Amino acid sequence: MTGTDFSEWLRGRSDEHLRALVTARPELVTPVPAHLDGLAARACSPSALGRALDRLDRFQLAVLETLALRDGPSSRAALLSMIVRAAPGTSTEQEVGAALDAALDALVTRGLVYGPPDALRPAPGVPAALEPPAALGPPAAEVFRHHAPERLDVLLRDIDPAYEAGGQVDAGRPARQRLAALLSGPATVARLLEEVSPQARAALDALVWGPPSGRLPSARREVDTATAQSPIEQLLARGLLGATGEETVALPREVALVLRGGRVHRDLSPGPPALDGPVRDQELADRTAAGQAFMFVRMVEELCELWSVDPPGVLRAGGLSVRDLRRAAQLLDLPEWAAGLVAEVAHAAGLVAAGEGEWLPTGGYDGWRIRATEDRWAVLAAAWAAMDRAPGLIGERDDRDRPLNALHPDLRRSGAAQTRARTLSVLEAAPPGLAPTPESVLARLAWEQPRRPSAPRDPLVRFALREAEHIGVTGLGVPAAHGRAAARGDGRRAADLLAPLLPRAVDHVLLQADLTAVAPGPLTTDLGRRLALTADVESKGGATVYRFSEQSVRRALDAGHSAADLLAMLERHSATPVPQPLAYLVTDVARRHGRIRVGVASSYVRCDDPALLDEVLADKRAHLLRLRRLAPTVLASKTSRAALVDTLRAMGYAPVAESLEGDLVVARADARRTEGPPGARPPANPGLGPEAAAGTVRAMRAGDAAHRTRRPPADTPEGQVPRSPSAATISALEEAIRRGARVWIGYQDSQGHATSRILEPARIEGGYLTAYDETRATVHRFVLSRITGVAGYGSERSETSGERAAGVD
Repeated sequence: MTGTDFSEWLRGRSDEHLRALVTARPELVTPVPAHLDGLAARACSPSALGRALDRLDRFQLAVLETLALRDGPSSRAALLSMIVRAAPGTSTEQEVGAALDAALDALVTRGLVYGPPDALRPAPGVPAALEPPAALGPPAAEVFRHHAPERLDVLLRDIDPAYEAGGQVDAGRPARQRLAALLSGPATVARLLEEVSPQARAALDALVWGPPSGRLPSARREVDTATAQSPIEQLLARGLLGATGEETVALPREVALVLRGGRVHRDLSPGPPALDGPVRDQELADRTAAGQAFMFVRMVEELCELWSVDPPGVLRAGGLSVRDLRRAAQLLDLPEWAAGLVAEVAHAAGLVAAGEGEWLPTGGYDGWRIRATEDRWAVLAAAWAAMDRAPGLIGERDDRDRPLNALHPDLRRSGAAQTRARTLSVLEAAPPGLAPTPESVLARLAWEQPRRPSAPRDPLVRFALREAEHIGVTGLGVPAAHGRAAARGDGRRAADLLAPLLPRAVDHVLLQADLTAVAPGPLTTDLGRRLALTADVESKGGATVYRFSEQSVRRALDAGHSAADLLAMLERHSATPVPQPLAYLVTDVARRHGRIRVGVASSYVRCDDPALLDEVLADKRAHLLRLRRLAPTVLASKTSRAALVDTLRAMGYAPVAESLEGDLVVARADARRTEGPPGARPPANPGLGPEAAAGTVRAMRAGDAAHRTRRPPADTPEGQVPRSPSAATISALEEAIRRGARVWIGYQDSQGHATSRILEPARIEGGYLTAYDETRATVHRFVLSRITGVAGYGSERSETSGERAAGVD
């Protein structure tokens, strides 16, 4: 059967089957083919076949390889007999048969196998795309293609006794075909194996299941059975190995199939390998994962708050410096890889971006932080699952021996998002309470994607498992209920499942006489921000301990709060009375705070107490400030205001900065923000929905009918070009798509010229209308904004449409 036969087979498929095909292989309709012959040609192209084969699991791929190795069409029974031989002894024929039916159904649906059930064939181009199939070497005719006729004559005389007798057996057949036929016979191969040494047989066994080729110096040496000495020469002299190059030899496919005992594959399991690992209590795992999720949200918030006030710089080549990452890890009390993950996920979620040479929170962070904790986690989990970056590579070195920094562009990996999604799907398939080991996850992925190389995939899988535990998708290695929902992309369901497991936020602390405050749980966002401003975190854990000091209280005063504000806040949120030492600390710092004010003269010092200024002038440490008195209450200096404030504080004073108008300058400026990164680019082939698939099939059917009948273009009606409001135009087109009706539209081309067309609309997507243009007898895409109006034209599709052409009612 040829490509034309494949086109006719596609044409005879029902609309439902074609919708299933374009849904499983959306790249075939990007853009929409004009007719079914175009769809068939595109489906058999090497690039499209490569994508389709990459989506097959090991069993489906093995069934397709078995079918491709057979000469001519095959029935299900013939395939089953070959597949059963390769199945392990634990699989029954019924299990293998059920798996074979499911695999054939998937292969036929995807257009990789076609024909009636008793005469199945691989689609055109599939055998070439599978080369080499099942780790088999090239056929004997290909192995011995470049052998001289004299060399082939020697091989045939050594292999075939009948040829030695007279040389007239099948004399009309080419020598390579005769040699291939001999090597395909089990009896001939068994006889030849008896003639070689055990060492030669061992070398042959090493090539049977692949790889089928090897390197050998002087591979094209001329030897025969009488002169062969080494084990390899014994094999070369009998055609069990053939030279394919000056230093390469290969095992002919026919010999390998005989040595495999009629099996194409070895230990071909009809189902995926089971996931292994310890079994733990699911409820405990859910609570553990919820705790991890809560902590991850808190770490992201703390990082954004830190960078709001003290943003790190952006490296010239992009990314975050090692020093800044280490500093963030120390402040968050996390390992460096975990701090890098926090930064990467915050960046992927649009909460952090590079702005004016610094890493700053975005405006989206302000909206994110006021949401409920479970909703915030759902946003972070979705961003982590979809990002095309590999945070696990932070700290490693690239091909040029340069370090890979956090947030660096070189952390992008094209397969990161897909590998992460496949890993999450494996975790979702795990039984409740099972903590799959990384090795079992890798084995499952190798079965599900046998054509994908393991070298770039395996590290990404291990990174994904480690990150899933840290983010809270898994707990104790067990997929949590909310983690399974997140893996399915159901953020709303994940948030609902996570909410009951999260610790309740508290709005109070326990103030103690040793100038500490104990938070008995996670604090509300507002209280957490206020307390972080007024005190320093001393320890974290089940209860967070904050310590008040002169510096922390002054930090709050610098931010514009008064002593009364601070004490009122502490009284309002404390479960115990404010201890006297803490009240004394706040009032004492506030009493001294601001008595000296620093301005710009370059800078100046102002104080209502002349005696205090006398004390400053008399201090030897103030010599470098070059102070001079302008008035009894004013000193001037050439030092900058910031340096003047820092020096006076180092001398033991508590000055504050003031503006030119004499107003207090708040030292802690409002949190800085930058614009968020541009939205993530959608995947190249996001898939087709049911309506889009149906519209695509209708367009191809209509185009195919025109392609086959070559009907002339339809004449446009006479009269004024249709005009209608935009909303009415789109509604009319959607109704025509639903009913399968033809319409008359007015359309402006790129030059602004008004025309009219008779269309059979197929689908509306991305601001475009895909339709069959009857005025030009072709499938075309129209810009919706250029359609001036729509009017009805005739009735619904008649028998001249694609249904009649396909033989469908």
